[in-house]
This record gives sequence, C-alpha cells and structure tokens, in this order.
Amino acid sequence: MFFDIGPLELVALVILAVLIFGPDKLPKVISDVMGFVRKVRAFSDNAKEDIRSELGPEFKDFEFEDLKPRNFVRKHVLENDQYGLQEIRNGFDLKKEMAEVTDAVHGTDSASSADRGSASRVSFDKGGPDTGSGGGSAAPDLFKKGAKPSPGERPPFDPDAT
Repeated sequence: MFFDIGPLELVALVILAVLIFGPDKLPKVISDVMGFVRKVRAFSDNAKEDIRSELGPEFKDFEFEDLKPRNFVRKHVLENDQYGLQEIRNGFDLKKEMAEVTDAVHGTDSASSADRGSASRVSFDKGGPDTGSGGGSAAPDLFKKGAKPSPGERPPFDPDAT
C-alpha cells in the first residue's frame, strides 16, 4: 500500500505534514485527501465496469490483472499447457545433469555417468572410453594446455570463452 516507504520515512512525512499544515488544519487536510482517494477509486471502478459492460457477455470473466504480462503468460501459457511445457519440464532433471558434469570434471565414474557409455558422447575422463588409451583419438585433450603462441602471434579464438 505504501509502496517502498519505510517506517522512518513515514514518521518523517507525518512530522513534515504537522510542520507545514499545523495541528489545527491537519485533520481537515487528511479528510480532504482521503475523500480525493475515494473519488479516484470510485472513478476507476466505474470505468472498469463500463469497459466490462461494453465488451459484452463473452468477456464476463475478464480481469484487468490478466493484462499484466506476468499474469497473462501464467494464465494462458503455463496453466493451459497446450504446448507440452510440463512434459519438457518433467523430462529435464537438473540434479542428474549437474551430477554428470561434476563427475566428468572430477574424473570419477558414478552410476549415472556409467549408463551413458555410448560412443557418441564426449567423455572428459583421462583415458576414458572415448579417448582411448593409445592416444590415437582425433578428439583434443582438454586437460592439456596448448603450446604458447609466439610473441607476435595471437592466441586461437574461442567463441565459448567470450
């Protein structure tokens, strides 16, 4: 209701109002302001009712809060789920994915990373099933540091690092 006004700011506003209007005029000013706020709210409610009556019976469940982008997306996209978003959300297991990445970085082989032993995936393990023990694989060794470029030569561009 008071937006971002803290208690100290509210006390400062009350003291300022007493100093500006004086203790004798302050109750009249407060009642005038409250009357103005009531009139603005009544005007707003009447405008909303006029819009609802002009839209007709097919928009009887129309709410003005639905026009806010966050509420609109929540109501029409996330709740209806006609696009299958819930199935996508349920199919993605963040903990499992993070465990696989952690295992790959640490070079350990857990049950979750052992079941994905297909040759199409890249393994970051040293001497793992994808890199081979003979070193004849075409995949670069990601743990080795590349040779330093000569002083006039630029290092290779890495789009993932920028």
